[in-house]
Amino acid sequence: MYHVTFEAKMIEVVASMARGPVFLAGELMECLITFTNPMSHLSTSATSEMLAWASAQIHCQFHASESRVALPSQGNKQDVQAESNTVLIPSRGERGQCVLDTPPKILFCDLRLDPGESKTYSYSEIVPIDGPPSFRGQAVKYVYKLTIGCQRVNSPIKLLRVPFRVLVLQGMPEPPFQHDEEVSPSNPFLEEEEASRRDARPLERALDMLMVTTSRRCPHMFNITNMRGKVAKFCIFKTVYRLGEDIIGTFNFSEGDIPCLQYSVSLQNEEEIQQQYQRRPGQVISVTGHGRHMESCLHTASSHFSLPIPLNVTPGFSTDIVMLRWRLHFEFVTAREPMEPPTVLQNQSEVTVWAGAEHVDVDTFSWDLPIKILPTNPALASYMSHFSGTNSITI
Repeated sequence: MYHVTFEAKMIEVVASMARGPVFLAGELMECLITFTNPMSHLSTSATSEMLAWASAQIHCQFHASESRVALPSQGNKQDVQAESNTVLIPSRGERGQCVLDTPPKILFCDLRLDPGESKTYSYSEIVPIDGPPSFRGQAVKYVYKLTIGCQRVNSPIKLLRVPFRVLVLQGMPEPPFQHDEEVSPSNPFLEEEEASRRDARPLERALDMLMVTTSRRCPHMFNITNMRGKVAKFCIFKTVYRLGEDIIGTFNFSEGDIPCLQYSVSLQNEEEIQQQYQRRPGQVISVTGHGRHMESCLHTASSHFSLPIPLNVTPGFSTDIVMLRWRLHFEFVTAREPMEPPTVLQNQSEVTVWAGAEHVDVDTFSWDLPIKILPTNPALASYMSHFSGTNSITI
C-alpha cells in the first residue's frame, strides 16, 4: 500500500507599517507588504506559486448604536461583493458603513514566486485630511484599516486588514504669520537648514503649531462658591492640552469662608449625538471618565492635583453625527458650620492626637470646567497603541 501526501499550496503575506500604527490626518502612510513562497526548494513537491494581482487602499468604517443614533435609511443598496468574489470592496464583511476610502493602488499583476522566494512592495498614501478621527465611543465608532486584496487565478479574493489609528487636528488657530520664511533674514551659513525648513513636511508644520498652541501658559483664576459663601480659589495654568500631558491645578482654601472637607477632580469626555441624529428628543449626553483625583482637605490651607491625559484617548472633534468635548468635573463636600482647627500648645513635648467630629452636616456641589485636548506626535502615541501595525495571512 502506498500513501501519497500533497503539500498545500500557500503564499504568506505580511504587511508592516514602517513607522508605527498611529498617523496624523494629512500625513504620508508607508507600509511594506511582503509576499513569500515558504516552500523549501529542497522539498520534492516544491513548485512556483502564482498570484494574479494585489492592491491596497485605506478605508474608514463607521458603526452606530441603533438605540442611540437614528441614521437615514440606506434604501435597497446591496453589497456587490456579497454576490461576486471578483470585485474588491475593502469593507466586505465589516459592520456598519464605509464612510471614507482612498482609490485602490495596484501593487503588482502576475507575480510568480519560486520556492523560498520573497518579494516586497511599498505602499504609500496620504491619510485623508477630511475624515473623522479614530474613535470608539458609547454611541458611535470610527475605525480605520489598510486593506490589501490578493487573488490567485480562478480563486476568490483574500483580504488582509491592518488596523491603525488616525489623529485629527480640529480647532487649531491659523499660524500668525504663514510666510515667515520668505521675509525672515537669511543666514548664508545656514543655507541647508533654511532649505530644509522651506521643504518641511505638513506633519512637521502641524506638530510645530501644536507645540506652540499647547505650550502657552495663561493662568486662569476661579472663585469656588456655594450658596453659603466662598469655599476656595482655584488656579489652572492653561486650558489647552495635548495627549500625554498632565493637567495641574491648585486650590487655596485659606481665603474661603466655608470649610471644605473633601474634593475630587475627574477628567471626562462628553459624547453628544447631533440633534438631527438623536434617537429621542433631549437625549442624554454620554459621559466617560478617564482618571480621578480625590483628597481630604479639612484645615488645609492649599492643595494641588495632577491628572495625566492618557495617550490612547481621542482628542475633541466634531462630525455631522457626533461631537466629543472634554471637561474637568469637580465635586466638593463642605461643612454647614465652622470647624474649629486642632490647637497645639507652644513648646508641647507630648504628641497630641486630634479626633475629628463624629457627625458633620455637609453640603455637596459640583462644577464643570471645559478644556480642550489636542493630538500629540503620532510617533509618541504609537508606543501606547493596542495596534501592532503588522498583520499577516496565508493564501
